[in-house]
Amino acid sequence: MSEYSRSPRQPRRKGTGASGGPGGTGRSGAAPRGPKAGTGAGRVGKGGKSAGPSFAGTTRPSQPTRLPDRKAVPQIDVHDPEGVRLQKLMAAGGVGSRRVCENLIEQGRVEVDGQVVTELGVRINARTQVVHVDGVRVNLDEERVYLAFNKPKGVVTTMHDELGRISLADYVGNREERLFHVGRLDADTEGLLLLTNDGDLAHRLQHPAYGVLKTYVATIRGPVQRDVGKRLRDGVELEDGPVSVDSFRIVDHQPGRAMVEVVLHEGRKHVVRRMLEAVGHPVLELVRTEVGPIRLADLKSGRMRRLNKAEIGALYKAAGL
Repeated sequence: MSEYSRSPRQPRRKGTGASGGPGGTGRSGAAPRGPKAGTGAGRVGKGGKSAGPSFAGTTRPSQPTRLPDRKAVPQIDVHDPEGVRLQKLMAAGGVGSRRVCENLIEQGRVEVDGQVVTELGVRINARTQVVHVDGVRVNLDEERVYLAFNKPKGVVTTMHDELGRISLADYVGNREERLFHVGRLDADTEGLLLLTNDGDLAHRLQHPAYGVLKTYVATIRGPVQRDVGKRLRDGVELEDGPVSVDSFRIVDHQPGRAMVEVVLHEGRKHVVRRMLEAVGHPVLELVRTEVGPIRLADLKSGRMRRLNKAEIGALYKAAGL
């Protein structure tokens, strides 16, 4: 009997020959137990030869596995004869050298309007078409501007103030581009404010439906009760409806005051101040330190800087573009 013809549930007993039992080769030992019905083990073919290994299961011939039906993705011709070569635009967009961009295209890592492009001769329109590399959008329009601004306390978040107060126009009013401010910071709040002429991105970054997180550091009256974080995460009721934070932690504490970090994706007016006051901790000072993946870092008050290509791509990704 073949070694593979034994039932897998019946290990060989010590002292049992390959054909032990009556009629065997003379080896001593008890006769092995017979195979279970339906396993096919111990079957003998013509001439007394073993029929080979047999396994439990159906005796019907196996059928080829049928792959699930997949909807064919419609192919769209993204080539624009009047456009610019894709690798040239990618290089200008900061992806890498022209040769690096060509390699990315040949490797199938570049998408134009959702279509994978592998040909180096494709031309596109940088203003109307969207390019992703490894899933991250690339800014190809050189006329688009993305700025990080550290708004000082006392500056009004508007491009024109009827009361003559210091506003954003005093900082960016002389620029040719029409810039949008992403969300607002009240006059008494300082910190990170993004400015851009990319209206679609600005809308998504500030709309709570897209879940882009904003981080604030607030100095509040202390001490902070242990349940404050839980109450804020569970949600508090404001006059315009319930609101909750995504994260809350105590950064530092001193006699009579504490510094806390609040993370949320809401964008209502004075929402951080109103939430903290609702749980018994009025805000003394408030600074926004992050918007999505962009950090204030060491940017000085009243100064601004251009976002780099990686930061712009990270903003697009955070906004789902």
